[in-house]
Amino acid sequence: MRNFENIIGHEQNIEHLEKVIKSGQVSHAYIFNGEDGIGKMSTAKAFAKALLCEEKKSCGRCRSCMQMESDNHPDVIYVTHEKTAITVDDIRNQVNQSILIKPYSSDLKIYIIDEADKMNIAAQNALLKTIEEPPAYAVIILIADNKDAFLETIVSRCVLLNFGPVKEEQVRDYISSHYGENKEREELAVLYSMGNIGKAIKVMESERFIEQKDYCLNLMSHLEEWDVHDIILSLKQMADYKDDIYDLLDIISIYYRDILLLKVTGLPNKTVFKEKFSVMKNQSIYLSFEGIDTIIKEIEKARIRLKANVNFDITLELLLFVMKENGVR
Repeated sequence: MRNFENIIGHEQNIEHLEKVIKSGQVSHAYIFNGEDGIGKMSTAKAFAKALLCEEKKSCGRCRSCMQMESDNHPDVIYVTHEKTAITVDDIRNQVNQSILIKPYSSDLKIYIIDEADKMNIAAQNALLKTIEEPPAYAVIILIADNKDAFLETIVSRCVLLNFGPVKEEQVRDYISSHYGENKEREELAVLYSMGNIGKAIKVMESERFIEQKDYCLNLMSHLEEWDVHDIILSLKQMADYKDDIYDLLDIISIYYRDILLLKVTGLPNKTVFKEKFSVMKNQSIYLSFEGIDTIIKEIEKARIRLKANVNFDITLELLLFVMKENGVR
């Protein structure tokens, strides 16, 4: 059994980790950096499983492998948090206070910190002290969407592995082999994912995502009809999707990317939302390149503001007004 047989893509990172497993020269700290859903957590779990396997090859038979498969290994600690930020208390209580306790049943003790880029400065400084002088058996894996959120002193003491998009054919092969014969939905999953397996799986498995997509496309289709009342109404409707707001921003961003493609090429073959071809084609005629660019940048600003915990209604209201201002004839 291969250590990373269920990981799609990321061949260079896997090659590096395989060498680490074979040589036994494990670093005390890693940063797995890349967008959400790209495969960082799956890779971290596969890495931990291989490191702790009694045969060092994810045999699937030993006690350690079975514990990993049930997410119940005593020497793998998943650091959690309840707030929008990972606080100093989270790090002290879940990492610093237990890291000096030797592993229960393995040679290594592995800490996996998801959303590690949400650590505030105090939390990072608390973790830094541990990373600077870790026990020989400790391995800390920081999973992040944005490595730039880390202190440089953290980054310099970790092995950084960047996770980028996987090849389109790899996503297509995975989707076609794991799901049924809904070719239209499979095509949407492949194109929408843009190399992100997690996004492709969401398209195939989540009816709520399809509901969100239809809502957003309807919203965009009536862009030039909006008045202030419509914007306020749209804001109230968006609040229903508050927990999925980053999906909505992705859909809106890709919609404008589709318009940009149509404006440049006039061809629908590489657009994601082909069901709105005629509407997007019409919008591509009167939307300027500058207007599309402004909207796409404002979507990214909205994403950054929301991650910084700026007020939801204000952030979305600003976005909708920019879309309105730049989307009229």
